[in-house]
Amino acid sequence: MSNQHKSSFTTVNPYSGETLAEFPAIEGTQVDDAVETAGRAFENWRKQPIAHRAAVVRRAAELMRERKEELARTVTLEMGKLISEARGEVDLAASILEYYAQHGPDFAAAESLDVEEGEAYLIAEPLGVLLGVMPWNFPLYQVVRFAGPNLVLGNTVMVKHAGICPQSALALESLFRDAQAPEGVYTNLFVGHDEVARIIDSPTVRGASLTGSEKAGAQVAERAGHNMKPSLLELGGSDVFIVLDREGLERTISAAVAGRMANTGQSCVAAKRFIVLDAVHDDFVDGMRRAFEALQPGDPADEATTLGPLSSEQAAADLADQIRETVEQGAELVTGGHRIDHPGAFVEPTVITGVKPGMRAYAEELFGPAAVVYRVADEDEAIALANDSRYGLGGSVFCADVERGRRVAERIETGMVWVNHPTSTQPDLPFGGIKRSGYGRELSKLGMQEFVNRKLVRILPPDAPLRGIAG
Repeated sequence: MSNQHKSSFTTVNPYSGETLAEFPAIEGTQVDDAVETAGRAFENWRKQPIAHRAAVVRRAAELMRERKEELARTVTLEMGKLISEARGEVDLAASILEYYAQHGPDFAAAESLDVEEGEAYLIAEPLGVLLGVMPWNFPLYQVVRFAGPNLVLGNTVMVKHAGICPQSALALESLFRDAQAPEGVYTNLFVGHDEVARIIDSPTVRGASLTGSEKAGAQVAERAGHNMKPSLLELGGSDVFIVLDREGLERTISAAVAGRMANTGQSCVAAKRFIVLDAVHDDFVDGMRRAFEALQPGDPADEATTLGPLSSEQAAADLADQIRETVEQGAELVTGGHRIDHPGAFVEPTVITGVKPGMRAYAEELFGPAAVVYRVADEDEAIALANDSRYGLGGSVFCADVERGRRVAERIETGMVWVNHPTSTQPDLPFGGIKRSGYGRELSKLGMQEFVNRKLVRILPPDAPLRGIAG
């Protein structure tokens, strides 16, 4: 893992380009002390009644709602999310904490097994200290979907947040501290990538979760595997949005724009590849073009802004390069495709057609306001194209015949498929992917089953006959 500069946790407003705050990274013995503190906290935290742990998480949700405006404005300031969407992220994050506070104790309850003689049951035991490596695009939501279930379960968590969101990271740590989580139960870590490897190596740390890039995910998974520790990865996505008929086309186009442009397109489950049957293709492309061209760039903290900046100048430059090279390779640029003549990390909302294998946009994830639309002859071609991807996170299918939508959804190689709605997220629905999009599931009951010891307890009477033993 590459070195990270000592002062790499920096708030840079992506709208103005102004550097607003810097925080030094810790290393060496400071990191070891934090891990040791989390380890000691676990020994006490796991002994607390689960109802007590759930109450702390519930209080964190209450504080999150009380601090909604402050948290939302911090998110907007650091990564450029439209203020309305930032408020929505706060609500979603709070609802996840509330969900686990309410349902977590039942999810962790002992489960009886049906046996012929005596008793057998499973109990859910926490593993210990967990490391979460988190991204910048949802600075609150993606942290709490890791922290919420694990804190209720009895694990303690250490969070290494993205380098561009330090104030969001500190706000979350304060939130859990003010909710009366003891020291070491929730720990923010300003650490570099090399320290991440050392943390995973520590015998005190029992598992690692990462949401981020394929490269970072491979590094964390390799390190966790070397140490024989469980890991969970939620990586990139190139979600399909399949359109099978013309009925309700206006709603379908609105859903396509929302699915592509939420968070300025900077979402793993954003719709990125639009696969449209031939008879609908041209009207669909024209509808997307008009909607994209109507978006107005501006300050994301301004309620009137409909197009925010990307998270950083580097992110904007990288996306513009991907679009430019794809067009140079022979794709058709329907609209957009350039940097906007406006201060900030802006890229024009872009629609591209005619993309073929070998072009950059065919295989790579476009993380921003850029949509690739494909023309296909029939349902089978749509499914084949959808599955011709190294990613497998989410997807959506739009058609009037719900049973047809179900059949197509079940043939798509992803961890999640939505019919007649863009890929989304809810506390009670499992979230995760396959292939290069990672493994494991967060949210729902499954979110409490990744970092847990499902211990079997088998009880037989003292005079029970001894049976053969295999191992």
